[in-house]
Amino acid sequence: MSSDGRSTVRLFDLAKHLPAMALDGPGMLRNAPGLLVKPDDRSSVGRYFQRAAHKYPNRPFLRFEGTVYSYGEANAEVNKYARVLDRRGVRRGHVVGVLMTNRPETLFVVLASVKLGATVGLLNHHQRDQVLAHSIGLLQSVLNVVGEECKEALDSLPGPLPNVLSSSDLHVAAQGEEDTDPPICADIRAKERAFLIFTSGTTGLPKASVMSHLRWTKSMVGLGGLGIRLRANDTLYCCLPLYHNNALTVALSSVLCSGATLALGRQFSVSRFWDEVIREEATAFIYIGELCRYLLTQDPKPTDRQHKVRLAVGNGLRPELWDAFKQRFGIRRIVEFYGASEANIAFVNAFSVDRTAGFGPLPYAVVEYDEETGKAKRDTNGRLRRVGTGGVGLLLSKVTGRSPFDGYTDKAASEAKLVRDGFTAGDVWFDTGDLVRNQGWHHIAFVDRLGDTFRWKGENVATTEVEGALTQSDAIDQAVVYGVDIPGADGKAGMAALTLHHDAVFDGRALAALVYQRLPAYAVPLFLRVVPELEHTSTFKSRKVDLRKQGYSPDPHSTLYVLSGRANGYVPAYSTFPEDVAAGRAPKN
Repeated sequence: MSSDGRSTVRLFDLAKHLPAMALDGPGMLRNAPGLLVKPDDRSSVGRYFQRAAHKYPNRPFLRFEGTVYSYGEANAEVNKYARVLDRRGVRRGHVVGVLMTNRPETLFVVLASVKLGATVGLLNHHQRDQVLAHSIGLLQSVLNVVGEECKEALDSLPGPLPNVLSSSDLHVAAQGEEDTDPPICADIRAKERAFLIFTSGTTGLPKASVMSHLRWTKSMVGLGGLGIRLRANDTLYCCLPLYHNNALTVALSSVLCSGATLALGRQFSVSRFWDEVIREEATAFIYIGELCRYLLTQDPKPTDRQHKVRLAVGNGLRPELWDAFKQRFGIRRIVEFYGASEANIAFVNAFSVDRTAGFGPLPYAVVEYDEETGKAKRDTNGRLRRVGTGGVGLLLSKVTGRSPFDGYTDKAASEAKLVRDGFTAGDVWFDTGDLVRNQGWHHIAFVDRLGDTFRWKGENVATTEVEGALTQSDAIDQAVVYGVDIPGADGKAGMAALTLHHDAVFDGRALAALVYQRLPAYAVPLFLRVVPELEHTSTFKSRKVDLRKQGYSPDPHSTLYVLSGRANGYVPAYSTFPEDVAAGRAPKN
C-alpha cells in the first residue's frame, strides 16, 4: 500500500498480521456469540455492565483525575442513582436528557438510566440558544439531568427547561439509597433504545439518531472484542466527550467486553495529553484524527515515549500522518475504524493493516455519485453503479434484518437517508453521505464527506445551522456556508459567502460576537467572502460546488476576511492564516 493510502489492500497485508491476532484468539472466540444476538434477546448496556461488576467487583473500572472506582463500587453508585431516577418517575421507554461534561457522575447517570430501561439523550454541551432548544425538543424527555458546569448553555435557552434535576442534587439524594441492582435491568431487550446521539446530518439542525442495545452489543463484540481486543489489564484513556458515540459506544463497550479499565479525561488538551495518559497508566487511548494531528504539531518531548500505550483506536487518522504518528509515539497498533451514529455498518482495522479504516463484514457498496447533488448516480436502467477496486465513491450500506437502520426520531429524516431499488427491485440501502476508497478485500479508506455537512474539530457542522446564525445579523442579506480544505488540517474549515443589505457596512467584530453567541466554537466559520451577489437557486447547490472549489483564493470581485478570534473578530485575510490554523495558532480563543 502506498503512503497516501491510495492503493489496494493486498492479501499479504492481511496474512502477515494473523500470527499476532492468534494471541487474542481465546478472547475473540469468547465474545463472538455476541454477534448472534437477536432483537428480542435479553441483552443491554446495563446488563453487560452489571455482569462485569459481579464478575470483577474489585477490578478497577473507572479512573478520573486521581480517583479510582472499582467495578463493584461503580455498580453500587449507579444503582443508587437508578433508585433516585425511579423515584422521579423514570420508567422503561422514557427518555432522560443529560447535559453534563466528562466526569464520573455523567457516566453514572447514563448507566443508571439504561439499567431502568430508559433511553439516554446525550446533549452536546457546546450547543447554545435555539440549536440546544431544538435538540432538547427532539428528546421529549421526562427528566433532564443538568450539570452545574453547563450553566452557560442552560442560560442561553430561549425559555426555562422543564423537568430539571441538577447533577449535584441527584448525587446527594443517591447517597441515602440502596445499592442493589434494579430488577428490570435483567429484562431489557436488545431491540429497545439505549441512547439518542445527536448528529448534524445533512438537513440543518441536529437530528437524534437511535442507538439500540442491539447495535451497541454488536459494536461491543465486533469493534471491541474482534477488532480492538483489549485485555483485562488494559486501561483505555478517553478524553472525547461522552455525547460522542466514540466515547460511549466504542470506548465503553470495548472496556466492558474485556473487563478492562476506562480512564476518563475531562477534555482534550494537546499540552497535557501525554501527561494524563502517563498519570492514568493507560495502555490504550481513543482518538479522532484531529487529536492525532495536534499531537504531531507539538515540539518533541520526553513524554512522547514515556507512556505505556500499545494501541490507539479511533477514526479519521490521515493516511499521510499514519507512519509518523506510529513512529514518533512508539504505538504498535492503530485500530482505525469507520462508523457513524446512525449508520447500520462499521469497518474496523482488525488485521492491523496500515492506512485503512479496515474490514467490514456486512453488505455494502461503493457507488458512483453526482458531484452536484451528492446523491448516488443511476444508469439508464435506473440502477446504481459500483466503482472498481482503488476507486472513490459514495458508501452505501445494505439494510437487512441482520443490519437494520434504526434511524432518527424524525421518520421523514430517516426515509430521506434511504436509497431504494438500488441494484434490484426492493433492495434498500442507507446513504452514509461519505466518500470512501474501495481498497478491496472488504476494506475501505475514508476520503471525504458529502452533502450539507462537513466535519471540523471532530464535529459535524451543519451548513444551514451556520447560515441561520449568520443571517441573524442586520447587515447580512444572504449566506452560503461550505467546508474548505486547509493543508495539514483534518476535516474542512467553515467558510461562508455573504451578500450585504443595501448600504450595510461589514463589521467583523460584531459579526463574530453574534456567531460565537449562537454557535458552538467549532462551527464558527474561519473564512468569509463578501460578494456582490449569490446565484438564486432553491438550494444554492450548484453555486456551492463552485464556491467550494474556489476556496479562499483571492478574487478581485469579492472581499475576503478571516477569523482572528473572539476579541478581534473577522479581519482582512492575510496569506499565512491557513498555516496558522493548521499549526493551532489561529483563531485565538
